[in-house]
Amino acid sequence: MQSAPFLRIGTRGSLLALYQAHLVQRLLAEAHGVPTATIEIITISTSGDRLTDRPLSEAGGKGLFSKEIEAALMAGAIDIGVHSSKDMASELPPGLVLAAFLEREDVRDAFVSLAYPTLADLPQGARLGSSSIRRAAQMRRARPDLSIVPFRGNVDTRLAKLEAGVADATLLAAAGLHRLEKANRVSSYLDPAVFLPAPAQGAIGLEIRGDDARTGGFIAPLNHGPTAMAIAAERALLATLDGSCRTPIGAFTELNEVSCTLSAEILSPSGETWFRDSISGPRDAAARLGADLGERLKEAAGPAFLAAFKG
Repeated sequence: MQSAPFLRIGTRGSLLALYQAHLVQRLLAEAHGVPTATIEIITISTSGDRLTDRPLSEAGGKGLFSKEIEAALMAGAIDIGVHSSKDMASELPPGLVLAAFLEREDVRDAFVSLAYPTLADLPQGARLGSSSIRRAAQMRRARPDLSIVPFRGNVDTRLAKLEAGVADATLLAAAGLHRLEKANRVSSYLDPAVFLPAPAQGAIGLEIRGDDARTGGFIAPLNHGPTAMAIAAERALLATLDGSCRTPIGAFTELNEVSCTLSAEILSPSGETWFRDSISGPRDAAARLGADLGERLKEAAGPAFLAAFKG
């Protein structure tokens, strides 16, 4: 009779998601001295993966990449959901928690083009492929001459679209390219202090049931403290702003041994209007700093600006 798995990991089926799940599997096996084969990886198709005909912002936002995995967690079919933290909704379903984060990868956006080395080198009227409303808004602010064309799909799909001539350039998360060993496809990197990344970009998050002390204990050794602090700040910012895929928000956290500095901005989709601010304080108060900065941005933008993103 086959024994029950040591732990069960739920993940999306993309190459990047599977890389992340296998990384968690290996780290758990090493931490607890068990064979990797005893930690089961279960692939779950999500609404976000199946939606290919329109932007996520038109179909319900970030939860589209996690709700089926979260349903499996709540049903007890898996023990851990492995996620790209930037895809997680600011409010989790009742009973679920993001209990650990692996050490954060590169937070930057990567500029990728077959012909142009940097954003500044793109000619007037060039086509930039992106379905991220944050990236599109930031690009419209920096280069209003560019034509933004839709660019849904996983990393390989978007790189293939670039090679097919759908656009002259695109922007991708540097972390994903690095994890898939495609750093050679990066033409240049955007300065994260200028082009603020998506909140929680580059961090792999582990979601579990809040009352599952067994799994919580097993994943605890994988938690990277500084990453958890930075993500706490950025997710508190998102929660305060009621951020979703319909809200162009950028955030960048810098930590040292004692302090945390969070910079954030909220933009109109056109890039014509934006509000930006930063806050610093003790690093162990990261979540409070994120919430405070969110309130400051809400006050600066005003209710009418934020109401435009509801719906």
